[in-house]
Amino acid sequence: MAFDLPNLTAFQPVDPIALGVSAGDHPPRILILYGSLRPESYSRKLALEAQRLLERFGAETRLFDPHDMPMLDSVPATHPKVQELRALSQWSEGQVWVSPERHGAPTAVFKNQIDWLPLEDGGVRPTQGRTLAVMQVCGGSQSFNVVNALRLLGRWMRMVTIPNQSSVPKAWQEFDEGGRMKPSAYYDRLVDVMEELVKFTWLVRDRSEGLTDRYSERKGDLSSRRLAKVSGAVV
Repeated sequence: MAFDLPNLTAFQPVDPIALGVSAGDHPPRILILYGSLRPESYSRKLALEAQRLLERFGAETRLFDPHDMPMLDSVPATHPKVQELRALSQWSEGQVWVSPERHGAPTAVFKNQIDWLPLEDGGVRPTQGRTLAVMQVCGGSQSFNVVNALRLLGRWMRMVTIPNQSSVPKAWQEFDEGGRMKPSAYYDRLVDVMEELVKFTWLVRDRSEGLTDRYSERKGDLSSRRLAKVSGAVV
């Protein structure tokens, strides 16, 4: 993706060495989800602006298209769009969630994507330990209903949700005819959020296994091994 960022002025790259971590063998992998199917979707426009910034900060990104995503449980999980989303979630080390506000909550389009992500796979939540940035677009005055709801979802999915967030009011005023975000305090906040997400992803990704290692899960594993040994399933 070309770094076409005319509104970005005081840019400073994220240096993993300065954060005390190794650069590793690949850049941070970020998945971006948005929550509208409208041709003029402002959540998609904000997602694309976020993608440009993430690439500029050195991340590798994927933007999931929710078109043709079936409603939860209306088809088997082997459906191609479901498999695509789950594979991208597994690939990711961090995620960006962007939803419009509909009746004070995230849209059904957005929630359906999250609902298709499995809560458990082999006793582990596949999203746990990944970083998360939450954002919303509003048709009217600024609201934080959606970002608050997305934080709750992120916590349920055991993700590391970063402190910063973005809520763009009257989103129809904040993008030009080409779909690009205009310079404003809301654009500056978007830059802040993406920079913070990249930093947190650098810090967390190689430590996520240790950070998500839990006493209760170790205790459960120990009990299972003891039971298997007593039953003769394990020698």
